[in-house]
Amino acid sequence: MAGQWMWIGIIVLIILMFGGSKIPELMRGVGRGVGELQNGLREGKEGIKKDEKDEKEEKEAK
Repeated sequence: MAGQWMWIGIIVLIILMFGGSKIPELMRGVGRGVGELQNGLREGKEGIKKDEKDEKEEKEAK
């Protein structure tokens, strides 16, 4: 129960601080940030897989 009221209070505070017109801009920025984070994680995983593949090929070549 307390968790619910805490989130409601936080949302009301954000609306009071930034106003209704700024909230969509803030959420858009958050969405872009999350998207960039996901792209970075994906690129990192691909880089690791590529490095592992290269190492495996080098070992097989020896």
